[in-house]
Amino acid sequence: MITYLVAFLVALMVGLVQTLVVRNRALAWGWVDQANSSRKVHIRPIPRLGGIGIVAGFFAPLCVLFLVDSGEGNHFRAQTGLVWGLFGGGLVVAALGLYDDLRGAGAKLKFSVQLLVALGLYALGFRIELIANPFGPALPLGLLSLPFTVLWVVGVINALNLIDGLDGLAGGVAFFGVGTNFILALSRGDVLLCLLMAALAGAILGFLVFNFNPASIFMGDTGSMFLGFVLAAVSIKTSAKSGTAVAMLVPVMALGLPIMDTLLAMVRRTVLGRPMFSADKEHIHHRMMSRLVLSHRGAVLMLYGLCALFTLTALGLHWANTAQSAMLLTGMAVVVAVLMRKLGYLDLKRAGGVSEARRKNIRLRSLVKDMTEAVRAATEAKDIWRAVRPLAEALDAARLELRFELWREGHREGLTFETQRPAGSALPLEMRLEVKDGEQSFGWLRLAWSDGRSEINRDEELALELVADAVGDRAAKLAAQAEADPRRVVAMRR
Repeated sequence: MITYLVAFLVALMVGLVQTLVVRNRALAWGWVDQANSSRKVHIRPIPRLGGIGIVAGFFAPLCVLFLVDSGEGNHFRAQTGLVWGLFGGGLVVAALGLYDDLRGAGAKLKFSVQLLVALGLYALGFRIELIANPFGPALPLGLLSLPFTVLWVVGVINALNLIDGLDGLAGGVAFFGVGTNFILALSRGDVLLCLLMAALAGAILGFLVFNFNPASIFMGDTGSMFLGFVLAAVSIKTSAKSGTAVAMLVPVMALGLPIMDTLLAMVRRTVLGRPMFSADKEHIHHRMMSRLVLSHRGAVLMLYGLCALFTLTALGLHWANTAQSAMLLTGMAVVVAVLMRKLGYLDLKRAGGVSEARRKNIRLRSLVKDMTEAVRAATEAKDIWRAVRPLAEALDAARLELRFELWREGHREGLTFETQRPAGSALPLEMRLEVKDGEQSFGWLRLAWSDGRSEINRDEELALELVADAVGDRAAKLAAQAEADPRRVVAMRR
């Protein structure tokens, strides 16, 4: 136990110091997450590279263990598959997350790298070869072992990434998963897995000191994807050595919250015709705040309680017999069903409008795709306006305004495009989105509705954000061209 405690404390201290350093450097260099989207919960720019502290804290005691001549160190070095899998795969996933945090990575790149990492783990012996069956013998997967392993690794990586929406949430969820794996490894006397989980627990707590509400730094994709990777890999090893019929059910239950949230997001977006990789504000943590009227911190603490319940269920499944496993799963299913009902996921009153919402969203997706392509092909401001003008009719807006602004030679120059439509006579509801590229603002896009609505449709809101992002990106490129060739500049005075 002394060895585990030392690994935990080393990881904790390295995580604390590294997170503090990264936070201060990110603030100094402007590497922050802007609160410029309606789906963001925070209201001020916050650094989002805290995952570097988690990665450093996790690897620090392991590197010491790898270099020190001791019984544990020799045993660790002998596990070449485990070492290569965790060190190699972990560094690749962390590098991918860091690139995404700094530059932005598309879904294709992220899934391609995650797929390659999962295949590498499989080649190194991280394999799911049995499907748990609490009511009978486990089912061997045979040739399906490879796709199931890849699905598990990629799925858990992205599940932790999706749950990272509130201060301290992803780190806390991961900590409960780490605790489950540590207890299971300790019960079998698996020294290496215990060391791995002790190190990861220390790194997470070191980061949470700065991340719990109100957070001064976010883990970003560097941290969330890395945590998902390590938990996915270690869970495979834990279940493979379990020898029980419910082997794979244990890690599934231990990570029940992020897995449940991911499945709900996939079903929700498929049914409503939304892009699968689009962001929304209907995750479990968002609905807890809106429907249960919980504070930021209150929602996180309630979700911690739910994670604790999942953890107890996972540990119970490990030692339970068939009848007890059935009772545990039934009880947990009832808890989940009640929660889903409270959060509105099982609201049958809304089922009738799903088909119409799906058709509308599919049309909206097609319109936004064509519109953003036209914006990116624009050679001047009026081309951008021609591209976005159909928004007024498509969204039944009474007024649409696009404003460009630039500072030149100490004075502001602006150009405004606008259109109005007869669309109701009620008091107008307005929405304004800033047109910007990074920190630089180029104007705004404003819409007003007079049809009596009291709030903006969430799908329309997300579509408008995509259009505003495309306009901002193109405006930045046109401004750069104007700077390079002043003769092409046309004065933009209203």
